[in-house]
Amino acid sequence: MSPHHDTPTAPGSAIEARNLRKVYKADGKTAAKEALKDIDLVIPRGSIFGLLGPNGAGKSTFINILAGLVVKTSGSATVWGNDIDIAPRQARASIGVVPQELNIDPFFTPAEALELQAGLYGVPKSERRTMEILKSLRLDDKANAYMRTLSGGMRRRLLVGKAMVHSPPILVLDEPTAGVDIELRRQLWEQVRELHEQGTTIVLTTHYLEEAEELCDRIAIIDQGEVVACDTTSNLLAGLDQKALLITPTQPLAQVPAALASDRVTLKDDGRLHIAYQPSKAAVDKILSDVRKAGITVKDISTEEADLEDIFLQLTYGDRARES
Repeated sequence: MSPHHDTPTAPGSAIEARNLRKVYKADGKTAAKEALKDIDLVIPRGSIFGLLGPNGAGKSTFINILAGLVVKTSGSATVWGNDIDIAPRQARASIGVVPQELNIDPFFTPAEALELQAGLYGVPKSERRTMEILKSLRLDDKANAYMRTLSGGMRRRLLVGKAMVHSPPILVLDEPTAGVDIELRRQLWEQVRELHEQGTTIVLTTHYLEEAEELCDRIAIIDQGEVVACDTTSNLLAGLDQKALLITPTQPLAQVPAALASDRVTLKDDGRLHIAYQPSKAAVDKILSDVRKAGITVKDISTEEADLEDIFLQLTYGDRARES
């Protein structure tokens, strides 16, 4: 897809950050803020890497430093083997950022918008791939349409196209599906997978956990400027010692029996019991025996695996609860 992707000298990591720190100085209105606290992070080449965290955790600051839009306070970072201090132009040329905001000039057609963007990146006319990019994003039939006739989904795809005009080996999608409907989210997921299959390393910042679970092979969770977890998606999920039993009684319950009352036992609207437990500490047969002792006849039982949301809450809000 791009000359960058098959360079034999390309490094094993797409992005590396070492002790990366960013402090926004205090001004008259706001106090100084440490947005990134000595971040160490390696994003492997060829991965779909998720950068998760609550709003204000430092995800955008991290991306903007890599893209050359924000100046770091200290530490180092490389993009596709190019140090952002020593080779800033090459580092910037190796990354395409798809912003969250739909900032598209209404006076250009999609084809003109991509041509203009390619010009800004200094891509020679003979090497521009405007129609090829539009076609890959299924926008070729809208190449010469007025911007105002494009749907929100098409505009979002066009932003992906603008980030691809200089054939970067790394594409960063900053909250790509924030505020879009389910249908469009699925379309964008499909697009991300296709770009990945063509050799692009994808970095995805999101606070939709379903999105990260669906797409990413590795995930880093950032909270309050620090990396609180970084592992493969499957390891993160496997490492979480949380499961739940969903018990359907023969007669729907009106309340949790006193014998079972605890903060791990909740009653569903349809009269079923939801019992959270840690497999390392609790045996299922002991839980079922307690249920029977409470006088409940079980009609059906199923288990629920933990998902990223559980991890996320445990890692981000668990720490805060301990601090407060």
